[in-house]
Amino acid sequence: MRAARLIRMVLLLQSRPRMTAAELAVELEVSERTVARDAEALSEAGIPVYAERGRAGGYALVGGYRTGLTGLAPEEAQALFLSGVPGALREMGLGEAASAARLKVSAALAPPVREASRAVGGRFHLDAPAWYTRPEAPELLAPLAEAVWGDRRVAATYRRGDREVSRELEPYGLVLKAGVWYLCARADGAGQARVYRVDRFTGVRELGTLFARDTGFDLAEFWRARAEEFARSLLREEIRLRLSPAGARKLPRVTDPRAAREALEAAGWREDTAGSGWVEDVVLPVESLEVAFDQLLGLGPEAEVVAPPRLRERLGEAARRMAGLYG
Repeated sequence: MRAARLIRMVLLLQSRPRMTAAELAVELEVSERTVARDAEALSEAGIPVYAERGRAGGYALVGGYRTGLTGLAPEEAQALFLSGVPGALREMGLGEAASAARLKVSAALAPPVREASRAVGGRFHLDAPAWYTRPEAPELLAPLAEAVWGDRRVAATYRRGDREVSRELEPYGLVLKAGVWYLCARADGAGQARVYRVDRFTGVRELGTLFARDTGFDLAEFWRARAEEFARSLLREEIRLRLSPAGARKLPRVTDPRAAREALEAAGWREDTAGSGWVEDVVLPVESLEVAFDQLLGLGPEAEVVAPPRLRERLGEAARRMAGLYG
């Protein structure tokens, strides 16, 4: 809409001393000819926009002019608190709201503070997804985000294995973990919140009713506890190791870090004792013997599997094959 674009142009000029037609065209996603027409329309409306020709020219507001169009809309205020994760904002449908909110805040700040905020934005950036992945926003993330913001109940269908289940959910919060979105919600009026992967939702429909949010619910603490519980639940088997000092130092890098540190401490190893000999009887929880095999290959001759025998035999065979390759 042109009205929204004109307001945005005023805010841009209010937050910076001068902008070229090309810079405004990029920010407003229009042509430079449209920028010129918009500047003329603002002047006719009584807003003192003037153009300076020449190499150092551009558009600017008459010195000291301030607009009162800086009140934050609710969705803009919400987006502002997430402005450090621009990718997440876009996926939730809040990219434009965040941009507008930042402009309004910038326009309301005194010049020295405004420059400081711009300097921070140019020096720090959070990139949440992991390397070697091309995460795509789940199709139903935006409607779930709207329900979270508005405390609105939803009817949802969700893939669980090879079947679909239906639930009425009270969506409490969204978490972005290593490029994957999760919904924390209470199902069918149950007291305990659960975690759902957003990309497994196949349908979301608002029920038209609100739920009473538990004021004692702490999303960050809930996620921390559930993530720890989930990580421990994956470690279903145990293996027994001997480790060289180098192997002990490397173990947390190739296996679950918490489980590795706890296993080393239980075996009596400390970092300051490195070099005093091999660490005996390290009992390490692992996800499976298959996973443990892949992980321990990374330690090479710095680790010896004592038990179970089948894992020891498999690593021995891998060592013999490697010796054959390298002579």
